[in-house]
Amino acid sequence: MVVFRTKWGVVMRIWDISMPIHTEMPVWKGRDEKRPQFIVTRDFIDGDGARETRFVMDAHTGTHIDAPLHFVQGGKTLDQIPMEQLIRRVKVVDLSHIEHVILPAHFASHGLSRGDFVLFKTLNSTEPILEDEFVYISGDAAQALVDLGVTGVGIDALGVERSQPDHATHQILLGAGIVIIEGLRLNHVPAGEYLMIAAPLKVLGVEAAPARVILTDLLDPSDVEVLNI
Repeated sequence: MVVFRTKWGVVMRIWDISMPIHTEMPVWKGRDEKRPQFIVTRDFIDGDGARETRFVMDAHTGTHIDAPLHFVQGGKTLDQIPMEQLIRRVKVVDLSHIEHVILPAHFASHGLSRGDFVLFKTLNSTEPILEDEFVYISGDAAQALVDLGVTGVGIDALGVERSQPDHATHQILLGAGIVIIEGLRLNHVPAGEYLMIAAPLKVLGVEAAPARVILTDLLDPSDVEVLNI
């Protein structure tokens, strides 16, 4: 966490809740083909006087945002998600006492309502992110979130589901147009409301992209209003 104090005496705290990207980072199911590669294409030793690196990595690397196209044929691509869905107030819900899977009863008493964007903090955040036995969202919980009318769901796992055969969690959330953020790091973030800035790479026509996701309490989230100018 970074803390700033403005000249007006207002304290602003910033939490970076993104995974660092490197060649040994956790990846889906630990599959080597999903590990990012950094290829140096130009270097000082070549006498070029500069260094350039090519990134080769999956669109779902580390902290990333899923668009509907990920599981909905003909669904919206990442660049079609409005900015106001990614820069907005969010609720961090602490479910770190839950093991294995999130069910509807686990968040029923947390005051979620229509229009909310919820980030689930789980046991996944208490240790280096798990590649296999992580806490995930059940299909029933996904349907409950749709019924509540949430607009976005984030989780501190490499996926919102753990490879269910029917991919129900992804199908239900993305089918309802709900934005998914996976690979968050929330161990240092208390439960509460924040202003989130989630900035995926601006790649056209794709179903997902890595993102830098930041929370701040500079503004009272209840005062944040998006004005289309």
